[in-house]
Amino acid sequence: MLPNGLRIVSEEIPHVRSVSVGIWLDTGSRDEHESNNGISHFIEHMVFKGTKHRTVREIAQSIESVGGYLNAFTSKEHTCYYARVLDEYTELAVDVLYDLIQYPTFPEKDLEKEKGVVIEELKNAEDDPDDIIHDYFDKSLFGTHPLGFPVIGTEANLRSFERKDLKSYLQQHYIPSNMVVAAAGNIQHKDLVEFVKKYLNKPSPRSKNGISKRAKPRLLTAEKSEFKKPIQQAHICIGTQSYSIKNKHRYPLLTLNTLLGDGMSSRLFQNIREKYGFAYSVYSYTNMMSDSGVFGVYIGTDKLHVDASIELIKKELRNVQAKPISKVELNRTKAQLKGSMMLSLESIPSRMMRLGSSELYFNELNPIDSIIKQIDAVTQDDVQAVANELFVEDKLSTIIFQPDTPKDQTSIGPISVAARKA
Repeated sequence: MLPNGLRIVSEEIPHVRSVSVGIWLDTGSRDEHESNNGISHFIEHMVFKGTKHRTVREIAQSIESVGGYLNAFTSKEHTCYYARVLDEYTELAVDVLYDLIQYPTFPEKDLEKEKGVVIEELKNAEDDPDDIIHDYFDKSLFGTHPLGFPVIGTEANLRSFERKDLKSYLQQHYIPSNMVVAAAGNIQHKDLVEFVKKYLNKPSPRSKNGISKRAKPRLLTAEKSEFKKPIQQAHICIGTQSYSIKNKHRYPLLTLNTLLGDGMSSRLFQNIREKYGFAYSVYSYTNMMSDSGVFGVYIGTDKLHVDASIELIKKELRNVQAKPISKVELNRTKAQLKGSMMLSLESIPSRMMRLGSSELYFNELNPIDSIIKQIDAVTQDDVQAVANELFVEDKLSTIIFQPDTPKDQTSIGPISVAARKA
């Protein structure tokens, strides 16, 4: 850690020729309020529109001209700017990333243009029901709490943002004590530290006094809401608030999620898709954050199968509550979970992502051997206990997108030979 509070973490992997570098900010949509929801994500877009040292074209060419890759993302709790380059260009990657977050100019001529771009991104999400339903679902679980806000924001907010709003938010949140620099690949830690010291030109104090403390969400009454959409298929999300990433039940929950809905061998897939043929896509997922989390089940199905699909999902949840899983199924599920984690470590960018997020959440990197040991320690009773705590009927919220097509409009059937020839 540097005197200003900035943390630097790295993993040297000498047998590769690349390096992934990320600058992580401990800020995201949950640090916003209703009137500026979406500003974290909009800033992420706008920093690429020019800095004091580079034009928008020069930013794009800086990394791509050496065969690298430059991008960013915003989530509920974090923003990350990252690059992957050949090891000989690591210093260039650090230079460009710090240029983005320290010297963005937010040019007025691009401000309105980029608002249009992000609004189109929002519309694109609205046209993708299996994506946007998760925003509706989060809203049902967290209500007016910022965790219920969509990361992308709202069209009204996007149109209202001014240059001064972006600069103010940047000055408040983009400070060294709110940052982690993470790198994985063929890089020595001492070299990374020197690069960061060279290009970090914000010797701000370690204090985060200007940053509002995050309020923990409260558990809301479960609800069932339906929305009419101009779509052909019904989309459903069922679930509840779950555990934080620091909760002792983290690994039993991950095991339970793998058992229920992760992959083709999962119970939901085998029952709802393979046995009944009700869905092409059905899965469960968990999203663990600093002080809360989400467990959900998603399915896309025909409108005639909505009620039956919901009942089949709830039946699978009840089954895990009522009867401990067998040792054979538990061992298979844990092997699947461990295998997917280990395979992800073959990706250099994934290793960087793990380093950065772990430092923000835990102030340390949990060794993979320790994680494997904790997964191995999960018992049948642990999985059943988590199911019994989470899958309480009156805690399960349900969001349904129902097709709203004209009565005389039916699904497109097989195309006739004559039609094809025409």
